[in-house]
Amino acid sequence: MGSGKSYVGKKLAEKLNYDFVDLDDYLIEKEGLSIAEIFEKHDENYFREKEKQYLSDFLGKEKTVLATGGGAPCFFDNMQKMCNNGITIYLYTSPTLLFERLSKQKEQRPLLKGKTDDELRDFILEKTKERALYYDQAELIFEIKENGDKIIHDIIDCLVF
Repeated sequence: MGSGKSYVGKKLAEKLNYDFVDLDDYLIEKEGLSIAEIFEKHDENYFREKEKQYLSDFLGKEKTVLATGGGAPCFFDNMQKMCNNGITIYLYTSPTLLFERLSKQKEQRPLLKGKTDDELRDFILEKTKERALYYDQAELIFEIKENGDKIIHDIIDCLVF
């Protein structure tokens, strides 16, 4: 969350002349509800089940860049399936930069809504540690320093077609 997956994904897809799909946007379209509404009407478990279901629509799909939500790789066997069906990329972002970005978006993100700055810092550190096990399985890992523009060229340089 907040690493720039959608931004980098869109730009990468443009450069490669691929399709781009944001899994959260796809889920919103299919469910007819915003993510916040899904969390309110159902719960996180429902959201994760739907996320898994819709992820499978794109596994192995050629010439497509897919940006998943930050939690998607961490549930069920999603990360393993992604690694087995495409090139996975982890955009590592420092907790400091994540806090900078996410503190401006707290009310738009269901998992952050209502958190104080201290709670947000703790949340970011906790999620970074618990998700590293999954994210570190990615085939390619890049560090986001400020914006993702330079990373796009670095990713293309590492891709083998």
